[in-house]
Amino acid sequence: MKLKKINETLQQNLIDNGFLEANDIQKETFGTLKSGADAIIVAPAGSGKSTTIVINVIQRLVGSVEESPRALIIVSDKEKVVEMVAQFEKLAKYTDLEIYGVHDKGDMDYDKNYISTGIDVLIGTPNKLSEMFSSAGYNVNRLKMFILDDADPILKLRHETKIMRISNSIDKTQRIIFTEQFTERIEIMAERMLIEPFEFDFYEDEDEDEDEEDEDVEFEDNEEEINDDNK
Repeated sequence: MKLKKINETLQQNLIDNGFLEANDIQKETFGTLKSGADAIIVAPAGSGKSTTIVINVIQRLVGSVEESPRALIIVSDKEKVVEMVAQFEKLAKYTDLEIYGVHDKGDMDYDKNYISTGIDVLIGTPNKLSEMFSSAGYNVNRLKMFILDDADPILKLRHETKIMRISNSIDKTQRIIFTEQFTERIEIMAERMLIEPFEFDFYEDEDEDEDEEDEDVEFEDNEEEINDDNK
């Protein structure tokens, strides 16, 4: 997989795990997400949204060390937590990034103690993360990425208040929403949470590109790097 300016260790891990070519989502969003800009990404199930999250989180975090979480990823349920943690462990191999997942059935005291030892990426369900953030004073000042995966089913369960409470506790960070459908609830949340987000709709892209030849898989940076201090 040819990825422009990608971390070499991440690139090798992608190749080792069979990711030889970037798909449409990875090609078109890589430059924007790497720049630190907010974004909304709408794409069908099975199109590689979770892998796109993992790739971009590793790319932005690798190479620096912090005691506080630098990426917070909200997913729908325990199964998604387990799946994403497993994918991170494969693609973040040899990067020294510490990944940890929490869910509704986990032990709260154990989770808090583990996180206090220092982690880079925290993945969790809305209920568990909301409970943890309201009962423990986590340092979110170093958080670089706040990501909502599979937003539509999460918001159907009316987790908006919990998600917004967590988001409002974070000052400057990149915020990204991944979803299969761009619903009214997601639109309202995006207006309240994101700052001038880039929008990607891969349902439209499928229609437009149906008869076109595949483009080169090399990522192109079409946006200048955005300094985290500006957000």
